[in-house]
Amino acid sequence: MFRFFCAEPGGVSAMVSLQPPVCDFGRPAIDFNLPGVDGGSWSLEQCRGEKGLLVMFICNHCPYVKSVRERIVRDARELMTLGINSVAIMSNDPALYEEDSFDNMRRVAEQFQFPFPYLLDESQAVARAYGAVCTPDFFGYNADLKLQYRGRLDASRKEAAPADARRDLFEAMQQVAATGQGPEEQIPSMGCSIKWRDE
Repeated sequence: MFRFFCAEPGGVSAMVSLQPPVCDFGRPAIDFNLPGVDGGSWSLEQCRGEKGLLVMFICNHCPYVKSVRERIVRDARELMTLGINSVAIMSNDPALYEEDSFDNMRRVAEQFQFPFPYLLDESQAVARAYGAVCTPDFFGYNADLKLQYRGRLDASRKEAAPADARRDLFEAMQQVAATGQGPEEQIPSMGCSIKWRDE
């Protein structure tokens, strides 16, 4: 049994159990149409690359995301050269964390020079459709938009892993670009739970 440990800032943890494998190989990407910080509206088709797409659920306030923002940008830029595009989606309820507001999304995207669309999932419908659990949560798709990777960026947690740490996500997506298939063994991501709206 694989588990995501979704730790809250304050030390409280919520554990969500998932059935193996970590990656539901072959599951199709789900379409969306969401507003971006660039002022445009983005669909799945507009985001995809020739060899695949990396869909990332991130936010602004999460320490797990903050520790790897530069690495996310680095990997996204390198994956673009392999034909794999990336898109980041923010699905948290900003009423719970002002830092996750749309204005702050725009500021963060500019500050870190995101080379990918940064989109707001205000209704949280896209996160629910994908089954996103934590921030960061990564979904790597091949050229046919079939899921091939559902794992971590690297060994980073609230602090960045050593600079020479294995680049799990990049290596996996590099393999996807070359073969259309992701690695059989994958380590789940770890981060803060998505902040769902009260129903």
